[in-house]
Amino acid sequence: MQTQDKLFENGRPEEMTSILEIRDLCVDFFLPNGVLRAVNYLNFDLPGGKITGLVGESGSGKTTLTSAVLRTVSNPGKITQGHIMYEGKDILAFSDKDLKNYRWQKAAMVFQAAQNCLNPSMTIKEQFIETYLAHKKDLSVSEITVLSEKLLKGVRLDAERVLRSYPHEMSGGMKQRVMIAFAQILEPAILFLDEPTTALDVITQDYIFDILQTIHEKTHMTMLLSTHDIAVVAKTCDYMAVMYGGCIVEMGNIFDIFESPSHPYTKLLIKAAPSLVGELKERTAIPGTAPDLMKKREGCIFGNRCPLCGEECRQTEPKTVTVSQGHTVACHKINKELVNDKPKS
Repeated sequence: MQTQDKLFENGRPEEMTSILEIRDLCVDFFLPNGVLRAVNYLNFDLPGGKITGLVGESGSGKTTLTSAVLRTVSNPGKITQGHIMYEGKDILAFSDKDLKNYRWQKAAMVFQAAQNCLNPSMTIKEQFIETYLAHKKDLSVSEITVLSEKLLKGVRLDAERVLRSYPHEMSGGMKQRVMIAFAQILEPAILFLDEPTTALDVITQDYIFDILQTIHEKTHMTMLLSTHDIAVVAKTCDYMAVMYGGCIVEMGNIFDIFESPSHPYTKLLIKAAPSLVGELKERTAIPGTAPDLMKKREGCIFGNRCPLCGEECRQTEPKTVTVSQGHTVACHKINKELVNDKPKS
């Protein structure tokens, strides 16, 4: 593990104010052999003006959650229950017009594979113009071009060259930076980043995260970064939410999470993270396999892999409790510790 000064480069986060509130959200995928519940009665508050890391193994539900917040869950998936509140309004009740105004103008997303998001038959300039005019008509083509140049320079690209380029003329890292610029064109309040550096080399990954931090410092845009890379979260984020089996099992600022992780899954994730310092033998894989989300759930979703699992864990799903200000966890063991720590009357 790195030293505290190196691990937490953003400084201790301030008190959290939510910009997005999710309550009892369920997302089901209706498959020929049954129903797969990818998000299960999830509750989550997204801190406004901060960078939050959403971490968890592949299949934990990170991408499905961010897709649900934008109402872009693909078939055969469907949001079957819950509320997603933004500015006092439930996104799930939005009309098509409201939804069009919400996407890109209020919330934008940078997907994993940039090459799949860009039109191969159009130049980047044409795509910037088309994207802007699809939502707003208040700028001329020349004004949109100037704005596009500014955004591309903000992600450290040669704006003049990139605007006249087609997607195939750029590297993967360049295309990902173009997508980050695209996501800002309508000045959204929230930016979702779904594994934004997948398939990129380590140097390019670090470069892109540095760009994101710079953008955040200038704009104070709220960001939700979905990743399985604990080291990136420690370096980049203010808050961290740990997702497992479609549920948020722990949430808090990075200081609380890394100094005093409360959920067994969080502890094991941190312990499994690769490090350039320390002995390799200190890094251990999480035992067992991820849960089958098509089976009926009983007890704690992490129970079959948890070293602390007891009878109560196998029979009853734990409730989410507050460990400290802004730090919550769903674990029977923590529940009991908190009760035992309370002074007796």
